[in-house]
Amino acid sequence: MTTTGRIQVLRASERPATPWLNGGGVTREVAGFPAGAGLNDFDWRVSLADVASAGPFSPFPGIDRVITLIEGAGMALTVDGVERSVDAPFRPFAFPGDAATDCRLLGGPVVDFNVMTRRGRVEAAVDLVTEPGAVQVPSAATVLLVCLAGSATVDDGELTRYDAALLDAPGAHQLRPHGVTAVITFRTATATSAHAHAHAAGTS
Repeated sequence: MTTTGRIQVLRASERPATPWLNGGGVTREVAGFPAGAGLNDFDWRVSLADVASAGPFSPFPGIDRVITLIEGAGMALTVDGVERSVDAPFRPFAFPGDAATDCRLLGGPVVDFNVMTRRGRVEAAVDLVTEPGAVQVPSAATVLLVCLAGSATVDDGELTRYDAALLDAPGAHQLRPHGVTAVITFRTATATSAHAHAHAAGTS
């Protein structure tokens, strides 16, 4: 991990792999908040997972999830009894972590990109960027950049595949992706949005 100005670079080569309890794959945490928080007390968490076999997803009560296929033929996810195909790379799919979710691989192992936020406390906007431009870090927000394909330049810093850059001071940064870079903006959830989530959950 290196810090340059307002950019904290998180190298893929420094991430440990954590085996799943059911043996179906391994997860590498890219970043999380608060730092060092476990699976039961994070506000947000971003990870990459190697999925080697079919099986149920672990439940995450009170968590909203966005999953994006990075490598492989894809998955069929059955979320609360409804099957959805996640077979197009770099197309985020959002679903509640509380839902009973089962995974069926469509053609061998896959790598997926996961963004998890604690409902009512944090919201995440996930954008997949392929063109150069400015990345704005709003006041009271945190932006995480993750190079998902190829490489990228953030200001004067270089990111290779699966490297990340954490931007937590307001301002603008220049992003030049040579491939696909995820831009995740984390904001504190508002009372209005938290109410909308609760209403949607109650009527689904």
